[in-house]
Amino acid sequence: MTAMSTRADSHDLRHHGDAEVRDGAAGLIDLAVNVRTGTPPDWLRACIADSLAGLAAYPDGRAARAAVAARHGLPVERVLLTAGVAEAFVLLARALPARRPVVVHPQFTEPEAALRDAGHEVRRVLLRAEDGFRLDPEAVPDEADLVVLGNPTNPTSVLHPAEAIAKLARPGRTLVVDEAFMDAVPGEPEALAGRMDVPGLVVLRSLTKTWGLAGLRIGYVLAEPCTVAALERAQPLWPVSTPALAAAEACMSPAALAEAERAACRIAVERAHLLAGLAEFEEVRAVEAAEGPFVLIRVKRADAVRARLRTLGFAARRGDTFPGLDHDWLRLAVRDRATTNRFLQALDQALMAVG
Repeated sequence: MTAMSTRADSHDLRHHGDAEVRDGAAGLIDLAVNVRTGTPPDWLRACIADSLAGLAAYPDGRAARAAVAARHGLPVERVLLTAGVAEAFVLLARALPARRPVVVHPQFTEPEAALRDAGHEVRRVLLRAEDGFRLDPEAVPDEADLVVLGNPTNPTSVLHPAEAIAKLARPGRTLVVDEAFMDAVPGEPEALAGRMDVPGLVVLRSLTKTWGLAGLRIGYVLAEPCTVAALERAQPLWPVSTPALAAAEACMSPAALAEAERAACRIAVERAHLLAGLAEFEEVRAVEAAEGPFVLIRVKRADAVRARLRTLGFAARRGDTFPGLDHDWLRLAVRDRATTNRFLQALDQALMAVG
């Protein structure tokens, strides 16, 4: 059975992976943040630098918006550029008249935090480890008029079938699918971005993860024109900077999309290597259905293991801040093979030290 909760409990919804690598964490190898290493690439840095010559003018998002629309085969009226996906969650919480919002957990906590900040009472559907954290559309209550879930889901890395998600759509309901990590999945087989046949669908995409632009803040919303218009009215003027717009347009080019696909294929290989290494530890259980650029593991005394890993040079993401998880969970970003091998050695030492 999938659990249901309306309780605003002790989970720290504002804790994110960057907290693991701030404040005295110099020299740590970062497995806590899911931004791809070695980014932004040189060509994207150059594009952003070139845009600085136009900073005296107000930002003009028309070209970037058209590029995003073309990339997904959509009319521009279905595209809204945002200062990262985090802004989109705030806009959705404030601009849409939801009365019975539901968030499917474990997942990125910012959507629930934004809804609660806007005064909404949020119900939770809690997917279970015993079921592989897989989505059961029947678990979402019929009366929900706003449903939020991620695909692939952070932190479980589970990729839900697109058709299972589409079954959640119905008249009078807004269905929000966070696809921030979808471009890290080779071929994007379960993507809903570009679909116009799913009523009430809102797809969110981020350019910060694959392209290393977390500090620039750029993402976008794909939705029905009336929804885009409502969200746009809630935005401040010029919400996306000129450098971020230049980056968005550049990342929609065929060459950039091909580069992202190659990176996704490399991540899949490196993730398989990480999972194989983790399988060697009797104390560790990984969510084996992982399809994103990160892996969720269960290990007793995970807090102590995480602390020990820090002394050995590695930062991991604690899992207990995600509703549906507890202190026995850690999230690990997928890195290159050499880094993974060093991490596995450190994990072996940490497990022996914790006992």
